[in-house]
Formats: sequence, structure tokens, C-alpha cells
Amino acid sequence: MGQDAFMEPLSSMVGVFQCKVYLLLLGACSGLKVAVPSHTVHGMRGHALYLPVHYGFHTPASDIQIIWLFERAHTMPKYLLGSVNKSVVPDLEYQHKFTMMPPNASLLINPLQFTDEGNYIVKVNIQGNGTLSASQKIQVTVDDPVTKPVVQTQPSSGAVEHVGNMTLTCLVERGTRLVYQWLKNGRPVHTSSTTSFSLQNNTLHIAPVTKEDIGNYSCLVKNPVSEMESDIIMPTIYYGPYGLRVNSDKGLKVGEVFTVDIGEAILFDCSADSYPPNTYSWIQKTDNTTYVIKHGPHLEVASEKIAQKTTDYMCCAYNNVTGRRDETHFTVIITSVGIEKLAQKGKSLSPLASITGISLFLILSMGLLLLWKKYQPYKVIKQKLEGRPETEYRKPQTFSGHEDALDDFGIYEFVAFPDASGVPRMPTRSTQASDGVPGQDLHSTIYEVIQHIPAQQQDHPE
Repeated sequence: MGQDAFMEPLSSMVGVFQCKVYLLLLGACSGLKVAVPSHTVHGMRGHALYLPVHYGFHTPASDIQIIWLFERAHTMPKYLLGSVNKSVVPDLEYQHKFTMMPPNASLLINPLQFTDEGNYIVKVNIQGNGTLSASQKIQVTVDDPVTKPVVQTQPSSGAVEHVGNMTLTCLVERGTRLVYQWLKNGRPVHTSSTTSFSLQNNTLHIAPVTKEDIGNYSCLVKNPVSEMESDIIMPTIYYGPYGLRVNSDKGLKVGEVFTVDIGEAILFDCSADSYPPNTYSWIQKTDNTTYVIKHGPHLEVASEKIAQKTTDYMCCAYNNVTGRRDETHFTVIITSVGIEKLAQKGKSLSPLASITGISLFLILSMGLLLLWKKYQPYKVIKQKLEGRPETEYRKPQTFSGHEDALDDFGIYEFVAFPDASGVPRMPTRSTQASDGVPGQDLHSTIYEVIQHIPAQQQDHPE
């Protein structure tokens, strides 16, 4: 059955009541609504594609008609299949390609080919008290999935910074409607003063290359139905040397001067950022004469074998690919501190710890001495007096006047003892001496005894 022959009976079934054009474009008319999840559906060639359609109405219906049409750009719509209630009437040309299960209006396309790309129109008619119609349009695209891309680098041997250029090309074996994106360390690469892209974005140009261009590059390729990313590559970029410096395992470094104790062997290390790795040379300057003493990144200096106490050295780094070189100067000073260190090596305490211990010992000793002086004399005298009868240390003392003052010369300490009865007693006056010297108070202080010594010496000359 031809398309025109099948369309004529279908046209006779259309009622006289038609929706207005603008309501038809909205997909709703007098309570009938037709809806699709998306107006653009992407399909993969060779696979089945399902076009879901939903419709609803609120009036009694005796017949439900569903029609699918297909159109390409600048062509008339073509009938695919239709149904009335549950009876399907396909176009015999496509009866094995398109499937519909009424009253479900959804369409299955299997298998999908590039010729199936275009616009699919679904129209639903409801026959009741009148005829209600609504339609929707779905755009279908067909693509081949993307295969894994491969990145090629030119030149494959690498490029020298600030001199050479580099081109990265992304190759894909199969896929349609491809979109290319370049990634560096997982982030998109953007156009810059040294970076540019081809028209399709599948080629990345870097001119000239720099050290900052080093990184992990990959190519991400997408299309509407798939995406794939290439393996990571790291282009070879030759650079350096940068940041040349000298370090040592011993000695004191101040600026570019190393202070070393005599008798110590010191190991110097020379390093710089470079690719490929640098070649290093050590140069010593003596009496305005320079000469190479060693090749390689390490230099060992035995301080006892150096004739001068101050020696100048230089480390040179050279990159044989970039042709660049760098050098750094430093001075080694030999000191005699090492002998003293050897003499003190067996001591476990540091000078600060020794001083702290001595200070604490002196403070503690002085405190104990002050306490002893404060309490010990009183305790001794009290013990002696308590062992003597009270009559012995309370009997009056008399001075004969014939005592030699020199025999009495010395340091005296006055100790007062309260009376046992608790009644204060008046001081006892001594009797008069035979030579007219007035008697002394028994409680006189040391200063009063010494005060009368010269007078006694004058009265009793030897």
C-alpha cells in the first residue's frame, strides 16, 4: 500500500473541529496534551533508539489515532506508521524498522542509521463529541562513538627552551561530530602568547617552549554520544641550569663563607635544576691561580691538608644540550676551634649546665650558713647555762682593779636570760675597785668593755 493511498482514509477520519494553529504548536488543544522528555535525542549508529511520548485528555473518546511522520531539511514530511486504537498501519517500506505499541504513542527505531537523522513528528487525534488534535516534534541525531585518541609530539626528541617549538596532535580513528579539548595536569589549556590551537582544536602549538610548559598533557575528545581521553604524555623540554647552590654536611655557613674546624673533613654538594642533568667542575683559587681539582657534584675537603687558612673555591655547572652554564663562588675558612672541641669531647655537661649547677650550690651553701650562724651560738650557750646551777651564774662579780685589760680584750656577746620567777630584776652594780675605777654593769655590752680598756692601761702601766 502506497503512502498516498493510506493517507486518504486517515484524512477522512479527521473531524471538522480543528484546533487553532498556535494551540497546535503548543501541543495542547481543548484538553489534549502531548509531551516529550526532550526535543533533541542523540542516538548511536547501529543501536536502537527509543522516542518516549506521553499524552492525556479529559473528554470521552471513542477512537484514538496516532501518526508518526519523518522529515529532513528542505523536504516534505514522510509517513512512517499510524494506528487507530490498537491497530497499527505501517508504511510497508519501514515496517521492520519502526515499532509502536498503541495506545502508547512512543516510537522505537532499530537499528539506527545515519539516514535516520532528522525530525520526527508525532500527532495524536482523539475522536469523541468532536475531534481533538495535538502534536510534538523531536530532532534525532546519529553519531559513531569516539575511539581512544592518541597524541603525537613533534619533534619527538624534544625541544630546547627559548629556542625550539613543539606541536602536539590529537588523532582519533573513528567518531563523528568530534570536539577536542587539551588538558595540562588535568586542567584545560588556554590560548596564550606562546600557545595556539588549530581550527578544529585537534593540534596544540607551543612556540617557543619554556620550562613552565613542562607537564602532563592529554587530549579529551567528545561527541553527543561518547567521550574518550588519551594517555598522558610529558613532552621533552631541555632547560637549565637554574638555582645553582653549594651545601655542606659540616661547618658553619654564613652567606658564601664556610667556617670549618681544623682536623675535620667536610663534604660539599653542588646542585642546580636542569634537564638533562648538569656536568659539574670544582675549581680552587690559590695565589691568583685557578685550576680544576675535581669533576662531579661532590667535593671532599680535608682541612688539615689545606696550607692556607682561607681558600676560595668555585663550582661550575654546564648543560651540554642547552649550552648554558652557571657558576657560584664560596670561601672556606679553617679555624682552631676543633682542638678545644676534642679536649672537651669527654665532658658530658655543657658550660651552661656547669655554671647553673655551681650557682645553685653557692646559693644553697650561703643559705645554710646564715641559718647556722643565726641559731647555733644561742643553742650552744643555752645548753651550757642550763647545765650550770642558777647560783653560779647569778652570783655577783667583783673587779679587783688589778686585772690586766689586755687579758680581757676580745669579742663579747651579751645574752640576757629572764628570771625564773618571771619578775623583772634591776641590774646589779659592781663594787668599787680598789684603784678608784667605777664598777661596771653586769649587763654591759661589748662596746662598753672596750671603751674602758685604754683607761685601765694608763692606770696600770707594765
